[in-house]
Amino acid sequence: MKVSTERIPESQVVLQIEVDDARLEKALESSYRRIASKTRVPGFRPGKAPRDVLERHVGPEAVLHDAIDRLLPTVYKEALEEESIEPIDQAKFELVTERPLVAKFTIPVQPKVELGDYASLRVPREPVVVEPERVQEGLEALRRRYATLEPADRPVEWSDVLRADIHGTIDDIVIVHDEDVEFQMLEDRPIALPGFTEGLIGREKGAEFEFEAAVPEDAADEQLRGKQAHYRVLIKEVKREILPELDDEFARQAGEGFSDLQALRSRLEEDLRRALEDEAEHRYHDSIMEALVEQSELEFPPVLVEREVERLLRQQSGAGGAPGGQSRPDDLERYLQQLGKSEEEVREELRPMAETRVRRSLVLSELETAEDIQVTDDEVDAEISRLTSGAGNQADEVQRLFSSNGAKESLRDSLITRKTLERLTQIASVAEADPEEAQANESKDG
Repeated sequence: MKVSTERIPESQVVLQIEVDDARLEKALESSYRRIASKTRVPGFRPGKAPRDVLERHVGPEAVLHDAIDRLLPTVYKEALEEESIEPIDQAKFELVTERPLVAKFTIPVQPKVELGDYASLRVPREPVVVEPERVQEGLEALRRRYATLEPADRPVEWSDVLRADIHGTIDDIVIVHDEDVEFQMLEDRPIALPGFTEGLIGREKGAEFEFEAAVPEDAADEQLRGKQAHYRVLIKEVKREILPELDDEFARQAGEGFSDLQALRSRLEEDLRRALEDEAEHRYHDSIMEALVEQSELEFPPVLVEREVERLLRQQSGAGGAPGGQSRPDDLERYLQQLGKSEEEVREELRPMAETRVRRSLVLSELETAEDIQVTDDEVDAEISRLTSGAGNQADEVQRLFSSNGAKESLRDSLITRKTLERLTQIASVAEADPEEAQANESKDG
């Protein structure tokens, strides 16, 4: 057996195998005996037909292809061991010639990741500022929660609550058909029906009317942009919203109760700040991951992206949620019908996201190795206890969920990823103006 290898881009190896004629002949003889024992040839008992007679009966290609199909997995495995190649997925196969028997395998192997000088990576944090307008918006939203409604004998205005029958179409396609539905006329909150709420302003209770509205050019569905939506509406009831006064009395009645309006305002500001800080932290993690990927040298096989595309597709369509993780084709089919796209179109749309995730996963995994980040059994048990204590009535179910070794290892992987990201955050957020802290951080790396 002659074996040659060639390293090609994207972490792949081309393995070419030429099988000795004697070994192929031995495989042919074995296939002949196997086929002969199962084939009835006129004039011969099973297994007794001469090879040339059998080949004329079933065709010479049948014996040859059976021999090749059975021989190639064996010689492929031998060649992998001989060349010390470790595939990470199935190889792409090409039969070069049948006689002599020459086969080519394109094999995906482990990615190559070079992080570069990651210890000097610095990414500035964005400041978190709570705008007074945002706090005021929170107060107004809270007032709406405590608002009362009363019938209004006047034309419809913004903030009114309507009860109506609605029927809407675009190109004779029904986009809405609701009877006795109740909704609020909020000017600053767009809805999925283009131009609908605007067309109700000035109408009165009991009015039954039709109108048209243009679909915006930036509508999510490209096929509907620039078209006309036709609505038929019957307004059954109009109520006006009465907001409570924004004063200390309102603060004492709102939520858990506050001593005065300033205390309520301070809590809203604190909650908003915490939410903005969480958002900023997520964006910061994205920034430092992007920076680390940008400075790293990566080479990986395309199959990793295809795996991630498949995972994303199953996740978004719900087709991977069957017991045992099996796929549910019906869910995928319904998902594609809802989108109005083919599976290949959706896969192409998911590919950039999948590639980004693969790149980030690879550099994070390499950083984990470089920093020797580990998670102990005690840390896994502590995390299970934390999840269980916060599960309330479902605590027993959570405990059972993490009772298997597989679930614990999955949780361990998650904790390792979290600790690695925390370490990267620690590295990237060291202020350049603080040389002592930077030096201490670099000494940890060394």
